[in-house]
Amino acid sequence: MFKFSITVAASALLAAPLTSLAGDADAARALVERGRYLVKIAGCNDCHTPGYAMSDGKVAESEWLTGDRLGWKGPWGTTYPPNLRLFFARTTESQWLKTARNADFRPPMPSPSLRSMSDEDLRALYHYVRTLAPAGEAAPGYVPPEQPAAGPVVLFPMPPG
Repeated sequence: MFKFSITVAASALLAAPLTSLAGDADAARALVERGRYLVKIAGCNDCHTPGYAMSDGKVAESEWLTGDRLGWKGPWGTTYPPNLRLFFARTTESQWLKTARNADFRPPMPSPSLRSMSDEDLRALYHYVRTLAPAGEAAPGYVPPEQPAAGPVVLFPMPPG
């Protein structure tokens, strides 16, 4: 009986970390799925995935968040949606949280929406994008208002006033 109890106890101790790891894996999968969901509903793909908005979302997930060469031109100049897959590949989670909390990007990026997200949602976005792995090229850089944009743009009118 004593030998059986030791064997059972030892087996239980050895299995505990595996159960914990399985739980951690489930939590990690849930976090990534939450990030995927947020990318879809928050409109991230509308700008950061070429052709997504124009195709009613019919772009393969393998092409999501690779940035775009379609510029957004307005009184601020011309901005281009960056390649988030390259950005997140070189950014730590804590750097991302700090970036998001202090977001003050040029239009049309909805900085107030990003700043309003919970840490858990921001972490979910981070982990989801990291699962996609780096792909694509960097988007064009910012162009000041007095310079011509490179390529096609969405033109924003001057605000009334």
